[in-house]
Amino acid sequence: PHSYDYVYRKIKADLCLASMSGGTDIVSCFVLGNPTLPVRRGEIQCKGLGMAVEVWDEHGQPVQGEKGELVCTRNFPSMPLGFWKDADGSRYHDAYFSQFPGVWAQGDYAEQRADGGLVIHGRSDAVLNPGGVRIGTAEIYRQVEKVEQVLESVAIGQDWQGDVRVVLFVRLRDGLQLDEALRQRIRQVIRQYTTPRHVPAVIAQVDDIPRTISGKLVELAIRNVVHGLPVKNTDALANPEALEQFRDRAELRGPA
Repeated sequence: PHSYDYVYRKIKADLCLASMSGGTDIVSCFVLGNPTLPVRRGEIQCKGLGMAVEVWDEHGQPVQGEKGELVCTRNFPSMPLGFWKDADGSRYHDAYFSQFPGVWAQGDYAEQRADGGLVIHGRSDAVLNPGGVRIGTAEIYRQVEKVEQVLESVAIGQDWQGDVRVVLFVRLRDGLQLDEALRQRIRQVIRQYTTPRHVPAVIAQVDDIPRTISGKLVELAIRNVVHGLPVKNTDALANPEALEQFRDRAELRGPA
């Protein structure tokens, strides 16, 4: 939402600001802008034509006003036939059809509003589940951005004592070091504007955060490194060497 504020305040007050969710694989958008509809702060305006888009809960039931998985329930004209060098179709299936058989799951954690607009809360493969409560990482990032000492951050869920705890890694402005006062400031801001469940159990400093070549955070790759699991598709990362900063961290071996 704050990006919308910036555009209308600093760039132009009377324009059609459009966000979208779609992708290279489908050469299209599942949800996107529409010049005939009003722009609502923080929302994507509508579903794409020819796209049977819904938001489903974990049981495969459509929901409105609740967060869930962005799915497309029927085939669409620009749907890929398969992936390159995927003779048996297993990679294609695992990427989009493993969660709900026969239904395309985009991997976005979304919410459909009563006015027809949609909100994307982040990638669903990066959703955190502390105490069984689903939290989109974007909800945490929006609050951490308010702390001026932090340049960027990334949050993961660490398996811990039979549950999941939220771990936040932060990259600070040049010359700054993470101390207990700054940790408490970050926790205070997150707690004030979200819920106690969103507050990280552990906050640790890193010098760099791995991203894809297109600039997207790779929460799942970081989570795999933290848990000692292999990371696939490192060729897609712009800075794969940054992953080493997340391996075998002392802060993650003990209680918060």
